[in-house]
Amino acid sequence: MAQSTVTLYGLVDAGYNHVSGLKNGSFNGIASGIMEGSRWGLRGNEDLGGGYKAIFTLESRFEVDTGSVTNRPNSGTQLPDRVSNSVAASLTGLAIPAALKAGLITGTNTNIATNAFGVNLAGNLFDRQAFAGLITPFGAFTLGRQYTPAYLINGAFDASQTQSSLAAGQIASLPAAFDIRLSNTVQYGIKTGGITAALMYGAGEVLGNSSAGRFFGGMVMYAGDGFALGYGHNEKKNELGQKSLHNDVFGANVTIGPGTLYGQYATIKDENPSGLATIGAGVSASAIAAGLPAALAPAVGAAYQSAYNAAFRQDARLMHIGYKVTSGVHTVVVAYNRLDDKRAVNADTDSYGATYTYALSKRTNLNAVLTRYNNKGAGQIAPGGNGFLGGVTAAAGVDSTNIAFGIRHTF
Repeated sequence: MAQSTVTLYGLVDAGYNHVSGLKNGSFNGIASGIMEGSRWGLRGNEDLGGGYKAIFTLESRFEVDTGSVTNRPNSGTQLPDRVSNSVAASLTGLAIPAALKAGLITGTNTNIATNAFGVNLAGNLFDRQAFAGLITPFGAFTLGRQYTPAYLINGAFDASQTQSSLAAGQIASLPAAFDIRLSNTVQYGIKTGGITAALMYGAGEVLGNSSAGRFFGGMVMYAGDGFALGYGHNEKKNELGQKSLHNDVFGANVTIGPGTLYGQYATIKDENPSGLATIGAGVSASAIAAGLPAALAPAVGAAYQSAYNAAFRQDARLMHIGYKVTSGVHTVVVAYNRLDDKRAVNADTDSYGATYTYALSKRTNLNAVLTRYNNKGAGQIAPGGNGFLGGVTAAAGVDSTNIAFGIRHTF
């Protein structure tokens, strides 16, 4: 007779969070998701016999400090200075009144930030994960909302395992350097002889354009005696079917002394950013409402569309080196991360610091975080946490320090 189980599980993470260098001064307050995003979920499986098992996972986020399922960065809807500067430079030759030009930039910036800068702004119940699948003797097949292959490699070869502001991905979070999770995906995964591998396809589900929003990804990882190696690749098309964000992530770790040394190198490339395709139409409508002759509006909208596409393009390298050691109830992680922007704007950011975890029990621990962000050139990233974005500092080149103390309980 088939045996089935359903498990309720979760994690609650919250504490005091200090972030300096913001536009309105330092933030001091309670934050949810300092080390890991707070969540609850249902996980089920049914043993079908013969090596076959049906599985599902439904996982929802929540904010301990507010009870909400969404959050925004401490900097609110503020965009990096380089966006406005880049757009304004691109529009230098556009023959419309200066006040109208500036007003259209401000309005567009506000719309972008309002609709995109935050976590789960749509308020979806199972935003973190929602998938069902079948485990077979020759691999697992799953479909739904899942973590992407390149992001899994990013997390596996980060000494912090994406936890806290010290995680490598935090300095490449705005705009996002990785697609962390995607909906409408189908994945095949296998584990055998120290090898873990997966292939993923994501359907854009855009009527009339089968390539729009389409995603491909894959990863492979080998775990040996005291070491591991991994590679992950993501590639996505935007809502128009153009090649958009794609990543190659290389990682390794090795046991050295009492702990483990981690290293990672990732490429970030995006020539046609997703989510911007309606800017031109929106600007055209706003320009007409502001008194611009309708005959001129399409050209103005097209100019703004091109300018914002250029402003949000990405071409960068992300590097990480870290060391993690656990001794009894104590765990310490130290790490250094660097985002090297290859574009002319040169928005570079380095981060370094340490985290300390003291285990009160198998399920409950206390945590401390100290991370410094050094922004160079047009770099402007502020520290966030695993469960929330940090946003941006007061201005380009302004640095930031994060100090956090929290408690984390799993169930």
